[in-house]
Amino acid sequence: MFVRTESFKQFIRLYPIVTSLIAIQLAIWVLILLFPFGEDIIYQWGVGFNPLIHEGQYWRLVTAIFIHDPNGIMHVLFNCFSLVLFGPALEQMLGKFKFLFVFLFTGIFGNFFTYIMEPTQFTIHFGASGAIYGILGLYLYMIFFRKHLIDPSSSQIIVVILVIGVLMSFFRPNINIAAHIFGLIGGFALGPIIVKNVQAFNPWRKRRVRDDSSVSFDPNRWNKRRIPWKKYLTPLLWGLIVLLGLLGLIGGIL
Repeated sequence: MFVRTESFKQFIRLYPIVTSLIAIQLAIWVLILLFPFGEDIIYQWGVGFNPLIHEGQYWRLVTAIFIHDPNGIMHVLFNCFSLVLFGPALEQMLGKFKFLFVFLFTGIFGNFFTYIMEPTQFTIHFGASGAIYGILGLYLYMIFFRKHLIDPSSSQIIVVILVIGVLMSFFRPNINIAAHIFGLIGGFALGPIIVKNVQAFNPWRKRRVRDDSSVSFDPNRWNKRRIPWKKYLTPLLWGLIVLLGLLGLIGGIL
């Protein structure tokens, strides 16, 4: 369920919302990091800052989801890698619009309670962690109340990650605990509404099946004896993504 076997092209075609969310977060991080207007406009006007939210700048509850630490790559890589792992199965099960709703709702829910708990706190908060915990919270609902939707090994993975993640939220410095906890609660609370009439994840659903039942003569077969570099491009790209994700995971633990 959480093991990715798709090629790069298949991943983009099968999970367009997950792909788009990852692309948006990475693009915004690059803009903030490399271009002056990125920090002056996107960062300054988009991060969560409770005193300004209190004054009516409510868009920050949304924009803060897509902004990450410009001074470190581990934050954005960890959240993107989490989307690569846990997003595809849920996008297939719920559909594009429901999945996007879960991501945005739980991210906003976590940011809203970050504001509610300390509305005058002069602390900047940003990142998609609240939405990531919202996705895990929805999986947790399935574990308790819709066991047929998630296999036992995947259930164990979710429980272990949640236990470690919640504990780390309290013991690591500079963590938005409210976003993590209330994002998790928001995802769990959406379960009874969102999971209705949902089918279990099937890795072969919507994939194109190639019919090799007929054998045909290929007149260009001799021209195809070149180095098949395209065959190695996809594994190389996936290896790079996994490597970056592991670096993000290590950075999140240390």
